[in-house]
Amino acid sequence: MEQMSSPFSTIIPTCTCASSPFDHPKADIILRSSDRVDFRVFKLFLALASPLFETMFELPQPAAVGTSDDTKDGLPVISMQENSKILDTFLRFCYPSTLAEDPSLDNLIDIKAIIGVAKKYSLNLIERRVCQALASPKVLEAEPLRCFAIARNARLTDETIVAARYTLRQPLIPTCLPEIDMITASDLLALLTYHKKCSVAAASSLANLDWMTNYYSNPSGCNWLLDTRQADFRGKLPDPPCRCARSDKAKFHLWKSAPFSWWTTYMEETFELLRDTPSGDVVRSEVEKTIQKVRDVGCTTCSAHVKEKMEEFSNLLALNVDKATASIKLEIDRDFRILPPVMGLGNYKLTIPLPFFGQK
Repeated sequence: MEQMSSPFSTIIPTCTCASSPFDHPKADIILRSSDRVDFRVFKLFLALASPLFETMFELPQPAAVGTSDDTKDGLPVISMQENSKILDTFLRFCYPSTLAEDPSLDNLIDIKAIIGVAKKYSLNLIERRVCQALASPKVLEAEPLRCFAIARNARLTDETIVAARYTLRQPLIPTCLPEIDMITASDLLALLTYHKKCSVAAASSLANLDWMTNYYSNPSGCNWLLDTRQADFRGKLPDPPCRCARSDKAKFHLWKSAPFSWWTTYMEETFELLRDTPSGDVVRSEVEKTIQKVRDVGCTTCSAHVKEKMEEFSNLLALNVDKATASIKLEIDRDFRILPPVMGLGNYKLTIPLPFFGQK
């Protein structure tokens, strides 16, 4: 009688083969991803890229008999914790550029995944490349707080500090942060404290305008703002007359002269924004609105030079704000998180302590 197979028997899913260049017939080892994709690779390339792989390949290997989860086509199989997408990306970094081009890392999802693998397997060169991607202005400008969380979790001190500085361009409290669980309450408190101190430092540029009077030297150098033109012997001011109102707020007076009200409004609105976003970029972003307001009033005198003068002034103020905040330090500890001393990879047992990305 034919024996019936049990409906409860375990069905092992089949494995698929990775695409070129990880399908080479002369490869000497197979890395199997968590979603069961087999990468036929050369131990030499992995050993050169990672001292961890080099150590692992020096350990005794299982006998190459038949085909099982330990061997396939006479080659040892190492089961990896990473999925095929992550495995494909980091292996391309390990291979020579003549065989596989380095993958692009232009989004935080890929950067987060690969930096974890790089630290886990001691791929120092790859880690440096990924760190460069994490610290690129394009990525930082888009999502600086996420960059901070990723860099801090990976204990990348320089990248953490740079990302913290970019967070000054945005209000600090986010509506949603996918990586919030990657940092501790202490990390977030350190960032909040840094942000607050930078706000106080930026406000000092409004409390004391010496940086401005030192730059323009005298009222004549600031004529575009004070309109210090002298009347002729008949008491008539040069044409055309200025239609802009003067500010009655003494704290904005320069050399005891009242500036135009539109400039006072720019200063008040800009420093209100600097309370939440203490960055020179915020200063520059506000200047265009002021230029348009002056032109809308129709004052021929101010409209003629407001763009040139206000762009020059906004750059001066932005530099002064950034100089003030540059003295503020992000106070974070520099501890490192370590895995338990034993980690398994297939039939290989590693007894080397490894920095682990994401462990709390």
